[in-house]
Amino acid sequence: MKTNTSSSSEGGGGTGSEQQGLGPVEVQAAAAALGRSEVFHVVKELVGFVLYMHHQIPSVLQSLENEFASLKEEMTEMTLQPAELKPSDQRKYNTRKREVRRRIKKHEKLMNGISALLCALQQALDEVSNIEGVVLILGGSLVRPLFVYDITISHGAFDSGSAKDHALTKLAQSVSRKAIRALVSCGAGSVSYTGPSKLFLLVRCSSTLNLPLDFLPKRGFRYSKKVVPLQVHIKCSKAGGQGNNQHSVSIPDAPASTSGSSLPDAIWFQCKHTVRGLPGKASLEG
Repeated sequence: MKTNTSSSSEGGGGTGSEQQGLGPVEVQAAAAALGRSEVFHVVKELVGFVLYMHHQIPSVLQSLENEFASLKEEMTEMTLQPAELKPSDQRKYNTRKREVRRRIKKHEKLMNGISALLCALQQALDEVSNIEGVVLILGGSLVRPLFVYDITISHGAFDSGSAKDHALTKLAQSVSRKAIRALVSCGAGSVSYTGPSKLFLLVRCSSTLNLPLDFLPKRGFRYSKKVVPLQVHIKCSKAGGQGNNQHSVSIPDAPASTSGSSLPDAIWFQCKHTVRGLPGKASLEG
């Protein structure tokens, strides 16, 4: 049974938005562990889901990336202008070139922000032997969030693989789909904020690790108790038959909690790169 939960800012000035939640849910991965690249692909899918569901990007992330890459490729090709064109063709050529340049400029800051955040995440994953969780915060600042997505990851120690591996495994696809379905069942996106906002990313791992300069330690980090997070626990298991199970579990209510932590010295690290969404529901064609 769904229950209403309030999502407001600390210290007043909140949006008064409400979102629904079922409480923490578990996503069972039919594997003993997730590799670095699999954790990266799962988090990337969740980043895209949060941005799209809250109207910060005009289309799903994969389509947005493909369209932007096509525009840049077209612009590169258009720099090699044919030696001679008929006047009518020249006008069409110049019109199209201006249009492509305008569309690239309109979305360049957004796409560069997404790319910088994801590249920083890849580098961080390659530097750690274990990661306990990820928090995605949408709002004007960390202390005034609109929406919080708290993703706990129980996967064991990483193997020797790299987060930069491009191959998208069936396991990563399966876990991503289950995690997104779990968030939707919790009410993700049922209420949104249509104005442009910022997406912040934090990862939880051992404080003794020297993460890349793209991540800054946030000891004792907590978000406002007025904001009810949507929580998902991704749990690995050797029992392949449990791959479709999804049920409530008990996990910490706030990111700063260390109860049940497998890393007693774990703290949160904030990625210094943020993604600022586009105003409204503009499209690449707009």
